[in-house]
Amino acid sequence: MLHRCAGILLLGVPLIALAQNASPPPSTDASIEQRLERLEQRQKELERELQQKDAKIQELQKQNAGQTPSSPTPVLPPAQTGTSTSAPPTQTGTTTSAQGTTSAAPAAVAAAAARKTWGSYTPNLGFRVVDTDRGDMSVSIYTYVRYLNQKDLDDTYTDAFGNVKSVQLRQDVQLNKVQIKFLGWLLDPRFRYFLYAWTNNAAMGQGAQVVLAGNLNYTFNQYVTFSAGITSLPGTRSVEGNFPFWYSVDSRLMADEFFRPSYTSGFWVRGQITDTLKYQSMLGNNLSTLGVSAAQLDNHFNTWANALIWEPLGDFGLGFGDFEAHDALAARLALHYTRSTEDKQSQPNTDGFENTQIRLADGTVVFTPNIFGPGITVNTLRYQMTCMDFGLKYRGWSLDGEYFARWLDQFAGPGTVGLPSLYDHGFQLQASYMVIPQSLQLYVGGSTISGKYGHPFDFRTGVNYFLFKNKVVRWNTELLWLEKSATGGTSLPYPVGGNGVVFHTTLEMAL
Repeated sequence: MLHRCAGILLLGVPLIALAQNASPPPSTDASIEQRLERLEQRQKELERELQQKDAKIQELQKQNAGQTPSSPTPVLPPAQTGTSTSAPPTQTGTTTSAQGTTSAAPAAVAAAAARKTWGSYTPNLGFRVVDTDRGDMSVSIYTYVRYLNQKDLDDTYTDAFGNVKSVQLRQDVQLNKVQIKFLGWLLDPRFRYFLYAWTNNAAMGQGAQVVLAGNLNYTFNQYVTFSAGITSLPGTRSVEGNFPFWYSVDSRLMADEFFRPSYTSGFWVRGQITDTLKYQSMLGNNLSTLGVSAAQLDNHFNTWANALIWEPLGDFGLGFGDFEAHDALAARLALHYTRSTEDKQSQPNTDGFENTQIRLADGTVVFTPNIFGPGITVNTLRYQMTCMDFGLKYRGWSLDGEYFARWLDQFAGPGTVGLPSLYDHGFQLQASYMVIPQSLQLYVGGSTISGKYGHPFDFRTGVNYFLFKNKVVRWNTELLWLEKSATGGTSLPYPVGGNGVVFHTTLEMAL
């Protein structure tokens, strides 16, 4: 306010001087009045210019105050007494230093506006908190709260070898997972990072209850992106990178959970072959690295997983279900193949979050001593698994199917000479419909496994309510029917050997 008053006084001085020194023309007093009116009009114009400059300076100051330390800060003109006022030209044609502000201020405002792109939000990629010419960073949070009731399950089951085992029947509420993700690019937009921390709160005290992980990626072109770090082996559809866009919250059907590989460290490439054909290929340490130290690995580095994905009718979209309501039919067909030589020591010894253990169809871990007979213990084996899946989406309807086949052979260990190879296969089928577009989804699904040691199956039906008509927040409620479940864990809604009904309801947030 003081600099505005000073400016007005400075404007008034030359006007008064001009008025006092002006000699009346020989014509009439009307010409003097006209000159005074012109001077008053000029003064008003200068005051308007002053107000506009004040507004620009205040905008600059606000933007400067709101920027992060890593963002470039616009340089304001040096503060001088009265220089925020545009003075009228003097008789010699010179201008005051404040006139430089007229051109400098808009340029600084434009530069600040151009840099202020941080703070944007992209669903599932979070909030952009840093944006500079050397890189950016977004922060995303994923979590969910689940109420689980397993009290209608049988409290025991009998495995394929006649052993009676107990089933812990749970009823609890868990903040099951918290995942905090940091992602963006550094120095070159083609060089990207994805780092995260997660907790498996339902398995506190077990291995891999808290994990710090991530990967680094460099995109050469649309055909090749090279990555290194920790990620999921692309052995089935659910581990291609479409989490958390499944029907259920962080829970696969039993057959998918039984056959699939898990997370490991390694190198991988992905990209497009044609506009409709994509690929993923990864070379890793083992099938499941969470809770496994480097000292436990077999040093062969021969875990390999691949996916070939064909979308013949155009973009199929990410995940399961037709939330987007495709106007035209969308389809996908994919083939997967995974192989790994697995050592007993390189397999996780807990059922912590995302761990997978190689099991028989009755739920027994294949490395358990004496299961194939007295004195027989499998220490190493070769795992091979192939999978084919298809998907259809059309106007809120979706249908998804997947077939699995797995071979276990090349057994090594005490008494394993002559042990025949094991073959298991299974399939799953899921369907859904958006009853209310972008709000209410109903779905059903089921899966089965068939092998020498059992024929378990499961069935589920559920409803998803999307609270804000997007995938960021949803409420999922699901009812499961289990028949001698071949897999399970504390982070899953079903246990190994589960037989009966399970109910759970979950509130999920995926920023």
